[in-house]
Amino acid sequence: MSKQQVLGPRFEAALALAFQLHAKQARKSSGVPYISHLLAVAALVLEDGGSEDEAIAALLHDAVEDQGGQKTLDIIRAQFGERVAETVLACSDADTMPKPPWRARKEAHIAHLRSAGASVRRVVAADKLHNARTTLADYRTQGEQVWDRFKGGKDGTLWYYRAVHAALAGQGAGVLVDELGRVLDEMELLASR
Repeated sequence: MSKQQVLGPRFEAALALAFQLHAKQARKSSGVPYISHLLAVAALVLEDGGSEDEAIAALLHDAVEDQGGQKTLDIIRAQFGERVAETVLACSDADTMPKPPWRARKEAHIAHLRSAGASVRRVVAADKLHNARTTLADYRTQGEQVWDRFKGGKDGTLWYYRAVHAALAGQGAGVLVDELGRVLDEMELLASR
């Protein structure tokens, strides 16, 4: 039996900060509160054996990219330490506004993932797995219009998911990466019909 991990006041503070930063944000086109994604990613990280630092990074993985850039990163570093801040930054594909062009930004992020540490890979795998699951579920009900919400459209989105999967799998596949591959297989199969 594995040792039970206890989440403490740092996790609670990260949850409060994530809620504060993303309270007015909703998932693309669904209207679902964005915090649901952050909670799901943190749950996947914890279920995969992640540490409290990794779970905190999972809650905050989009904070720098979507909610304030360097200023938000400085807050994260001050409240949760260098390890969490560096994981959050490594999970972000941009920390400036406006963001660089979509394709170049995604290619740079994928290149970075090929040599990323285990914590970054775990959080990114959980993030992409949750995103892919929700995209697949929406695709089943909405059909081709689901791709309209993504800057890369159908082809770019499928390329990006698959390239992230390949970068993560190249570092040693884990349960999250394996599941991401299965979800992408199903998504690509449906999209090819």
